Amino acid sequence: MPLIMALCVVIGIMIGTFYANHFSGNRLNIINSGSNRLNNLLHIIDDQYVDTVNINDLVEKAIPQILSELDPHSVYISAKDAQTASDDLKGSFFGVGIEFVIRQDTLHVQNVINGGPAQKAGLLAGDKIVSIDGKPFVGPDITNEEAMHKLKGPDKSKVKVGVMRYGTKKPVTFEITRGEVKTKSVMATYMLDDETGYIRIKNFGENTYAEMLVSLAQLSQERFKNLVIDLRDNTGGYLEAAVQMANEFLPDNKLIVYTEGRKVQRQEYKTDGRGSYQNMPLVVLINENSASASEIFAGAMQDNDRGTIIGRRSFGKGLVQQQIGFPDGSLIRLTIARYYTPSGRCIQKPYNGGDADNYKNDIVSRYEHGEFFYADSIKHDGPAYHTIGGRTVYGGGGITPDIFVAEDTTGITSYYRAASSTGLILQFAYTYTDDNRQKLQEYSEMEELSKYLVRQNMVDKFATYANSHGLQRRNLMIKKSHRLLELYINSRIIYSMLDEQAWIQYLNQSDNTINAALDFFKNKGKANGKK
Repeated sequence: MPLIMALCVVIGIMIGTFYANHFSGNRLNIINSGSNRLNNLLHIIDDQYVDTVNINDLVEKAIPQILSELDPHSVYISAKDAQTASDDLKGSFFGVGIEFVIRQDTLHVQNVINGGPAQKAGLLAGDKIVSIDGKPFVGPDITNEEAMHKLKGPDKSKVKVGVMRYGTKKPVTFEITRGEVKTKSVMATYMLDDETGYIRIKNFGENTYAEMLVSLAQLSQERFKNLVIDLRDNTGGYLEAAVQMANEFLPDNKLIVYTEGRKVQRQEYKTDGRGSYQNMPLVVLINENSASASEIFAGAMQDNDRGTIIGRRSFGKGLVQQQIGFPDGSLIRLTIARYYTPSGRCIQKPYNGGDADNYKNDIVSRYEHGEFFYADSIKHDGPAYHTIGGRTVYGGGGITPDIFVAEDTTGITSYYRAASSTGLILQFAYTYTDDNRQKLQEYSEMEELSKYLVRQNMVDKFATYANSHGLQRRNLMIKKSHRLLELYINSRIIYSMLDEQAWIQYLNQSDNTINAALDFFKNKGKANGKK
């Protein structure tokens, strides 16, 4: 009995000591010595903090901060944003199938996707959605994110939208059965001239390669002899899509790209020789917003001396992310490797840990340094490398084009900057389109609609509109910026009334980079003795 009583006393002291430490500042010793300090810290906050704390919210805010200390492309995506983040690259999503813009506190239907659920239900471009599922959806607090959240949903689910339509005095209700809505990577496919095909690709998703093959087949029917692939403003996507595309243009057993990291062994991606366009004269267009998979494709063409790169230096993203999901539906994209072009260059531009501002402002720094206007202003942070043919190329900050095209600043005035930066041009274009939709619908082709808009003297109409909305009319500046203003205004009306391809065709008519590509093919033909 004495032994048992002594043992109980000892156990009691041990338990008392443990709980004293557990509920006192001494628990910090556990944090300092433990292997999982972050987890222990959250437990302490949950146990002892003076106010009630939502630990889940705290974690949501902490994870992005932790990842930002690694590199600019390791990111956290919350559960509610995860689906939206992957929709563009997957090539489809479940929703109603409209393109919209929020203007004057109201959701305006800009385009109705052909064959989509909204079109089947009877929605039209120009409709104004004023309620969703019986509840008002207007006012200064509505956002793009909230609209997408309400309009997207599971397959076969239903949503009711109240619509104000031109010529009606009361809202009309449409019940839409949500379904699969296809999203395309290829924005435009057409012939620039009698011999030159053109393909504009906005990202590298699951269906990009298949879409490109369809575009190439279409151009083959028009007997194209040269090809321009436009990757300007293409921020990337799946590495595999870029590899598939590159395989179509390169001979057998050519290195496209390789990846390597601290925990990732070198993995090479090579061609299999099955590409159908290995000898097609090729130009790739890039600019400062071309990144990631765009740079993989452009780098593979450049290093293998397969295509000519035209434009301005690309963004400079050479980091590979792995997507890792959490049980709640959120995920992280963690950088696990770097990718290297065939010559061995990593085109990732420098970054200093979590200094996100400097990294994001790199494009602005390039502009201020004069890189957008003069080829000799380009700074190469990496060493020199060599293509298969011996040409010098550089790493450490994007793909430098073979033919530089300066940004066109002709006609830019303070009036034009104010008109574009304040959103007045977009507002005017949307208003004009809504007010004149019936007349504009008479023109189904880009060239016809473009000629009609020129006759309407849209710049003068805009100046009057802008003056009534706080932007003072400046006739001399308007005259100097007339071409740019007309281009911007008309392109937005064409986009609203027709489609993405018509918009791109219209803008390409006066695009210096497109002209440089056409001149390249023309001069190459002369050099080869063609007339």
